[in-house]
Amino acid sequence: MNALERWEHDLPRWGIPEEIIAAAPESPWGFPVELFRIGDDPADPGPSTLRAREALEPGGTVLDVGVGGGAASIPLADRASLIVGVDQSEAMLEEFRRAGRDRGVATQELHGDWPQVAPLAPTTDVVVCHHVFYNEPNLGPFARGLEEHARRRVVVELTDRHPWSWMNDLWTRFHELERPDGPTADDAEEALGELGFDVHREDHVPAPRGSGFERREDAVALIRRRLCLWPDRDDEVAEALGHRLVEREGLWSAGPADQAIVTLWWDRT
Repeated sequence: MNALERWEHDLPRWGIPEEIIAAAPESPWGFPVELFRIGDDPADPGPSTLRAREALEPGGTVLDVGVGGGAASIPLADRASLIVGVDQSEAMLEEFRRAGRDRGVATQELHGDWPQVAPLAPTTDVVVCHHVFYNEPNLGPFARGLEEHARRRVVVELTDRHPWSWMNDLWTRFHELERPDGPTADDAEEALGELGFDVHREDHVPAPRGSGFERREDAVALIRRRLCLWPDRDDEVAEALGHRLVEREGLWSAGPADQAIVTLWWDRT
């Protein structure tokens, strides 16, 4: 089994069993838009932003697949004449539109899933795609679509392991459900190589910063919804989270303390 086949085989195992979803009071999927509002551009941008910026000439264009609020592309607004954002959420696209307007860059929004909406997207100088790979089991068509829309470079960012892997002990505790180990960023890198891309890689652990909710209970509620539990379990969830429930700069969030971020990039030949 090659890396593309492993990815297609392993990723669906992260699905939640139907009987757990059926017993849940609300959907475990999605994110509140407020988590995707971006503030000022960081003084010390990460490798993904740097690799995109160095390939983007002044007045260049950017395509952001899985744009969310624009965290991957809005930091390039000072060099871009147009940023095109693709997302399946209208609310996220509206937040992206607002962020572009605030920074004085033209935006274009495409509502839908990639690569289904790829025929509607323009070719741009740089294509960025942050934290979307783990949502896509058919990595081959997805990545080829990114490649076909870039004149100069594609920059992909993802966590080194599945973004839900830090919750594995919680699934065991509340549902006696064992979660898988893969796929990982190593598998993504190998799969992109199998597609013929000359992939470069950079890993880094970003410095902790304030992000999340103003209220502690909202951060707990998000994880409780992820676990398909009822609101009366919030105190148990908070206890189980322990040191992973943190306040930074007045904002509450729950997650791993030292999640490594991987940048994979390649130039269009």
